[in-house]
Amino acid sequence: MSGASGARVVVLGGSGFLGSHLCDQLLARGDAVVCIDDFSTGRRANVAHLDGRPDFELVEADITTGIPVEGDVSGVFNLASPASPPDYLALPLETLAVGSEGTRRGLELAERHGARFLMASTSEVYGDPEVHPQSESYWGRVNPIGPRSVYDEAKRFSEALTMAHRRARGADVVIARIFNTYGPRLRPDDGRVVSNFLLQAMRGEPLTVYGDGSQTRSLCYVEDEVRGLLALFDSDLTGPVNIGNPDEYTVLQLARTIIDLLGSSSTVEQRPLPTDDPTRRRPDITVARAELGWEPTTSLDEGLWRTAASLAEDVGLTIGGATP
Repeated sequence: MSGASGARVVVLGGSGFLGSHLCDQLLARGDAVVCIDDFSTGRRANVAHLDGRPDFELVEADITTGIPVEGDVSGVFNLASPASPPDYLALPLETLAVGSEGTRRGLELAERHGARFLMASTSEVYGDPEVHPQSESYWGRVNPIGPRSVYDEAKRFSEALTMAHRRARGADVVIARIFNTYGPRLRPDDGRVVSNFLLQAMRGEPLTVYGDGSQTRSLCYVEDEVRGLLALFDSDLTGPVNIGNPDEYTVLQLARTIIDLLGSSSTVEQRPLPTDDPTRRRPDITVARAELGWEPTTSLDEGLWRTAASLAEDVGLTIGGATP
């Protein structure tokens, strides 16, 4: 579905961190948006600025039981799932259900309308990888019964289901594998490493680094991520395609960068490493660069500062240091 401007697009999980930014960009390019969310981890505040727009509709619904959308549908983005470890560990059955039954209902909605379906998968399908960086051809190394499997396996199943619908029914689908994403609208209690570190630094608390801090993450600013998802959706690709930032940092490097950036008095405190925490994470984005002409452009310092400003406003904190 190339050149989707003017379409009516359904965003499942549209009031979440990433989903709400996607809604913004779809509207900005001229699409009408139907945002579906059950608000288990998404926030109404994320899309409150869109209230009253004639081209935006907010529907509260659990997509595992039904997707109440009437009228034409030109595209479906499936971003519906808890995405941070504290959320999916607290909602294990719900996470598995939304990855399976929720994905099936999203696919069927798209098929009924002849619409393109984008499945927002995750770098977690690679597990604790033995191949580095991770390309789309790598099958992954996932513990299917570990505590994180409720998210990892839900996404792996959703990928399998998406491809089964393509093969069996000719569905127009594409799979995006999203790597760590950060930016404004991260919940203060989200539990992801960036929001944790930023809030701890602003409060002058020790930054909690799990293990020795040598594990790596690759962080993509949300505006870059959404730009990549839209480029993928508008392409003729099926995927999967990695959409993430290939710049790799150790968790300890990230902690020290945030302390310096915010002029914080915080120190670093080490704690035991959680079960099955991946030791390395870095996308190979050769396909995205070659086929979509996409790559991230926002520097880490700039993205962290914007995220810190948003979190500070959310919780009423003041940031020390100087603007980069």
